[in-house]
Amino acid sequence: MAASTTASDRPAQADLDRCVHCGLCLNACPTYRELGVEMDSPRGRIFQMAQVAAGLLPIANSYLEHIDLCLACRGCESACPSGVEYGKLVEAARAEIEQVRRRSFPARLARRFVYGRLLVSPRLLTLAGNLAALYQRSGLERLVRASRILRLSKRLEALDRLRPPAEPPFFFEQLGRTFPARGERRYRVAFAAGCIANVSFARLNEATVRVLQQNGCQVEVPAAQTCCGALHVHAGLREEARALARRNVAAFAGGHYDAVITNAAGCGSTLKEYGELLGPEGRALAAKVRDVTEFLAAAGLNREMGPLNITATYQDSCHLAHGQRIRSQPRELLAAVPGLRFRELPLADLCCGSAGVYNVEHTAMSMSLLEKKMQMAASTGADTIVTANPGCLLQLRAGAALFGRHQRVLHVVEVLDEAYRKPATRAGPS
Repeated sequence: MAASTTASDRPAQADLDRCVHCGLCLNACPTYRELGVEMDSPRGRIFQMAQVAAGLLPIANSYLEHIDLCLACRGCESACPSGVEYGKLVEAARAEIEQVRRRSFPARLARRFVYGRLLVSPRLLTLAGNLAALYQRSGLERLVRASRILRLSKRLEALDRLRPPAEPPFFFEQLGRTFPARGERRYRVAFAAGCIANVSFARLNEATVRVLQQNGCQVEVPAAQTCCGALHVHAGLREEARALARRNVAAFAGGHYDAVITNAAGCGSTLKEYGELLGPEGRALAAKVRDVTEFLAAAGLNREMGPLNITATYQDSCHLAHGQRIRSQPRELLAAVPGLRFRELPLADLCCGSAGVYNVEHTAMSMSLLEKKMQMAASTGADTIVTANPGCLLQLRAGAALFGRHQRVLHVVEVLDEAYRKPATRAGPS
């Protein structure tokens, strides 16, 4: 292994040994449900990791393919009676692979740019966002979609729909600002704004701040914060993730916040695991991190909302439901919205196929999962699909256009924000 790696950069034998190979994880695994291949199940992948650890299986193409095809959705963790921390295992396996795998020069160049430059640079993200906005507003996007070019390839059509939008003005402009509570201040919180979200989900970030303000929060957006490192961890780039984590620990240190809030389930899951990534220096920040739905449900939601005449269903974001074990809170918040009719989604916690950049790298598998998800969403009769993670929003919006009934797809806080903007029908804390 490279000198810069640590013992956590490969699967620990104690973690591997916790798997008793009972098979209860199989039905919770999206790739196994699709393929029916044992080596593409959590049990099968853990078996392969154990064989690699014992020196009985080389880190060759077959192993790489099975590990890469995993969505790291962690659905198996919820199903496992032995408490196997599969997410930790697959991330460590990918980190180990990165130490021995020699990628092609174009792949190395692309990864160096995306993970090493783009995601960590507000300047480059802003430039990319401005170019995307020009493409959208010039009419070129509409022209391309109206032509037959994209119809030549299902993958091209899917990738076009999966492309993150640009939402100027970008949220980078708000970094360093403090937003006062509306009414009596009950909490002082920091907002972790993300990286791509500042460009592609700027309106969601703004809605998150407004909803927190409506709930008595003074919201500070530390200027020195950076990408949380979630995508780096999922890609096996743990040293790069550690560097970003240290920057965030410094950015949020000394604020004496009641909580550090995120609206992205994947980011929140990684932020809460900074202790595992960094050791003691990451634990203080990790202990403060709260998903926005988790925080609002515990704080006592301000119910001064107007009615929304919508029928909604909720798709569990994998890293919220399985990684953070947050399931009831988003549903409680939706139930508090006047006029909203809720319909439970069948298999709501089965991955939609987004999984960070998985939908770009494994588009066919991702789209197969998404098409089934949209069929289940259609069965509810809901006109609005609600979730709690920007990546899931992007995936489900593509699904609504490609396979669905053009349903609206919103984050939980966007629903709350809409309700707060309408004349209230009742008031009082929950």
